[in-house]
Amino acid sequence: MASFNRVVLVGNLTRDPELRSIQSGTSVMDVGLAVNERRKEQSGNWVEDTNFFDVTVWGRNAEVLHEYARKGSSILVEGRLKQDTWEQEGQKRSKVKIIAERIVLLGSRSGGSDGGSDYQQGGYQQQQGGYQGRSSYQQQSAASPQNDPYSQEGSEEIPF
Repeated sequence: MASFNRVVLVGNLTRDPELRSIQSGTSVMDVGLAVNERRKEQSGNWVEDTNFFDVTVWGRNAEVLHEYARKGSSILVEGRLKQDTWEQEGQKRSKVKIIAERIVLLGSRSGGSDGGSDYQQGGYQQQQGGYQGRSSYQQQSAASPQNDPYSQEGSEEIPF
């Protein structure tokens, strides 16, 4: 029997990313992701539900999130579900979390007095061991700045 384990979520970080390294030197972080859902009740009133997910991010994705994202930052996460099990005080516990395989920073942070630099929509993503910035069409257009719809004169670029 075939199986498929894939999840894609867009939400906001619930806390500032905290980067750590394992013994091998690989970067890793656990972040919380809040995903809002708006629906209409039978009474006709709109209600908003928020779901919270734990996401584990590895390698360069973790480093980029640490540098460019803060609490409230909007991100897209693509990855797989993993169930952790453990025993606590004699009781078996389990939790399903997301192992991120691809992260896309969405939009730019507004305001904020932390002095961090803004990031641009779709400016970074990792996919299967290779890093991608802009698509090949955008890379060709970027050779001549007047043809690049994504360039803004005087805007700060992310160094990838």
